[in-house]
Order: sequence, then C-alpha cells, then structure tokens
Amino acid sequence: MVKEITPNDLKTKLENGEKLDIIDVREEEEVEEGMIPQAKHIPMGEIPDRIEEFDKEKEYIFVCRSGRRSENVCLYLQDLGFNVINMVGGMLEWTGETKPKSEIKK
Repeated sequence: MVKEITPNDLKTKLENGEKLDIIDVREEEEVEEGMIPQAKHIPMGEIPDRIEEFDKEKEYIFVCRSGRRSENVCLYLQDLGFNVINMVGGMLEWTGETKPKSEIKK
C-alpha cells in the first residue's frame, strides 16, 4: 500500500509555503504542456538509473498524468526503502498553477 495525497491537499501545502520534494515522472512532451512549478522532472524510465538522486531520509511526492505511473514508481521506490507518496488523480485533477518545463528555472 502506497501513501497518497490528493491534488487539492498538495496544492494547499504548496500555498502554505511547505517545502516539498515533488517528482513529475511524465515524458518530456507531457511536461512541456505544463507541470507543477515546484516539481522536478525525472521521466519514469530514468528512475532506476537516477536512484542516487534520492535520499531515504526525505519524503517524495510523485506525479504523473493520471496517478498510475507515479503509483508504480512509488511501489518500486518503496520496496527499496524510500519514503514516497503518490498524488492520486495526477495532473488530470490538478487545479493549481502549471508552467511548461522550459519556463521553470531550477
């Protein structure tokens, strides 16, 4: 069982200024249509090769289009001992601000 957060709860946390580690696992063309500005983009297929970028002491919220891919990433990382949360409903249910990846400064 993976912990979950709703898009509205995540939006509220961000509006309250909480510092969160949000990872968008969608493909490049999907994030160009708009992603949560505070999110970091790591496509689902790159997660195993980029595992060293994650810290088992931190909590990560994963996002995709509908919540299915991010749930699979959460299951994978949870099995490896990481603290993960899936945003249910994905970006289809996100009502907060979005920006194309190319406009997000990291």
